[in-house]
Amino acid sequence: MGSPLGDFLRAKRDSTQPETLGLPERGRRRSPGLRRSDLATRAGISVEYLTRIEQGRDRNPSPAVMNALADALSLGPAERNHLRYLAKITGGACPTHTRPAPPPRHVRPQILQTLRLLEPGIAVVTNRLGDLLAHTAGFEVITSGSGLLDSEAPNLTRYVFTDPRARKLFPDWDQVADEQAFDLWLGPAVENSEWLSAELAPVAGPEFTRRLNRHEVPERGVLRLDHPSGRELRFLREPLELADDNQQLVVFLPAERKTAEAVDELRRLRGPLRAIS
Repeated sequence: MGSPLGDFLRAKRDSTQPETLGLPERGRRRSPGLRRSDLATRAGISVEYLTRIEQGRDRNPSPAVMNALADALSLGPAERNHLRYLAKITGGACPTHTRPAPPPRHVRPQILQTLRLLEPGIAVVTNRLGDLLAHTAGFEVITSGSGLLDSEAPNLTRYVFTDPRARKLFPDWDQVADEQAFDLWLGPAVENSEWLSAELAPVAGPEFTRRLNRHEVPERGVLRLDHPSGRELRFLREPLELADDNQQLVVFLPAERKTAEAVDELRRLRGPLRAIS
């Protein structure tokens, strides 16, 4: 049985070409990417030890070993953070760990008050599982008619992978899908991520599971929306971590004047809305 940490290391090794690390080409290989022996040598550990980590038989490698592997694979800052996180949750993954369960959906009154102060701006409180816990009226405006907020407990990850309307709302659907799948590894708790993953896998299929197991850190650029009204919207996202709550407050800023004007038009068409949902 593998582990999230082992899966990530194996995926990075398979996707790393030796020449990018200054290693000579040694002829035909049975599998793509970097040989296990080459990675072990660069990290200063034995092949046997690396094999145990990749196969999930050693779940508690030291920080020094993690740093050595990150250096050996030339990981960037975001990938290093992901590696450390996977080492943390893998070390705590044992047969007696807490059963999968959904995270709480409670939002503190102070956070709701902060949302009110952001009106008429566009903002949402979410977690790494994609639960949309509270939002401003502006967020409702830019997603109106898309079906995203139709359920009693809206969840962006579930919407992206199971609702066909998501591919119309997000012209860069692949980018958004990569982000949502990756963020499950950063969920409020391991058992929360397992709960949603188990729920989604049967209905979302390989589009979901392939991304979840790829461990590729996504680049979060401009978010494009094709609003059902026919307007094209482009937003910059400013996430503010609410560490004590395992939540995020994400503010959407129009990336251009055209988008700001389109949002104003949508507000006028929608009329009065509740300030906080």
